[in-house]
Amino acid sequence: MLDDRKSRVLKALVEEHIRMGEPVSSQAVLSTSGLDVSSATVRNDIAQLESYGFVTQPHTSAGRIPTDQGYRFYVDHLAPAKLREATRERIDSFFQEVHQQISDVLRDTSTFVNELTAYPAVVVGPATTGDIVKDIRLVPLGGSIVLVVAVAESGRVHQEFVDIGTAPERDTLDSAERLIAAAFEGHRLDAPADESGLSRSDLPAAVKRVVGPVKDQLADGVSQREVFVSGTSQMANLWSDLAMVQNLLGLLEEEASLIELVTDDTDGTHVRFGSDMGRGSDLAVVTTTYETSSGDTGKVGVIGPMRMNYRRTIRVVDQVREGLEDRFGAEA
Repeated sequence: MLDDRKSRVLKALVEEHIRMGEPVSSQAVLSTSGLDVSSATVRNDIAQLESYGFVTQPHTSAGRIPTDQGYRFYVDHLAPAKLREATRERIDSFFQEVHQQISDVLRDTSTFVNELTAYPAVVVGPATTGDIVKDIRLVPLGGSIVLVVAVAESGRVHQEFVDIGTAPERDTLDSAERLIAAAFEGHRLDAPADESGLSRSDLPAAVKRVVGPVKDQLADGVSQREVFVSGTSQMANLWSDLAMVQNLLGLLEEEASLIELVTDDTDGTHVRFGSDMGRGSDLAVVTTTYETSSGDTGKVGVIGPMRMNYRRTIRVVDQVREGLEDRFGAEA
């Protein structure tokens, strides 16, 4: 553990590097730290921080930059910034005014977080396991494809495309729709009512050909999560290494990898670095977990370089999490 003075020296060095993007001199640390000590004392403290592995000197005669370990200490010991009143009001107003379906709220939230932080933002929707089905409709799309639309009491709309192998008659589709609705409406998607009605021996073969694939597709869709990303066009301005930008763009296009990037096994707000995840060294991810009234959880994530503005970013995602939970009726 660092003593108070060295902690303040490290804090000043990290924040100056975040602000300027250049190695930081001992004089710059002295002028921004507010410490009433000599420049020699600051130089000695920086040398000790380097010996501990918190900072490094990129080349001779340069100042120092934080290492992963230095950033980790800074993040773990910082106090999130206090947002300006105008920013807090903007966040509150955003969630008071949105009345769309859940998917639209999450999409708009990713754009909103990107606008507030100037970093790429990712919002992962909650799993659908707790959704109570309000209405189900089967819509013929031509040929053997049927669109299954399940509307949850939460307002979420689940859509699944099902290939039943043959073009159904309208009467057949209506019969199948009534059976599916009787099993699922008023129940969770992952726990429908007694399904015996879906496999009765007296059902016409044509109806069975619709009911079976639709039921299976609804069950498979329960574990799927919606993912919304905003701000990828800004990445070239955040990373000077074009190879890093290309790697991240590829990552953001792979939904499974993207969910893994912003998901961990803990609740609350956390900061992870690329080195923690086996990815590029110049990568930091700030994530928080929000909860819906059904107890399902989703994630809000901000992706940026190591020198991102952690204090403000952490405060923004915290405020957005609170807004999402208020919007989705989660209990405090």
